[in-house]
Amino acid sequence: MNREDSRPRIIFLMGPTASGKTRLACALAAEHRFDLVSVDSALVYRGMDIGTAKPDARDLAEHPHRLIDIRDPDQPYSAADFR
Repeated sequence: MNREDSRPRIIFLMGPTASGKTRLACALAAEHRFDLVSVDSALVYRGMDIGTAKPDARDLAEHPHRLIDIRDPDQPYSAADFR
């Protein structure tokens, strides 16, 4: 069967903290149009800027990331909430 797949393509960048994933994702997003979705468990919480390698304000302004700063630290968030 030689049918073109119409499903959206998904790229996963995985690796250790501060290994260059965000830099690569932003570079790719500058070349191609796609959403950036953070799945870092600490970055869902507002104010977790130290020790998490959170993208800086410039990167976030140029290339918005989904699921960053969506909860206050006293609000629970789990994998079950991610849909």
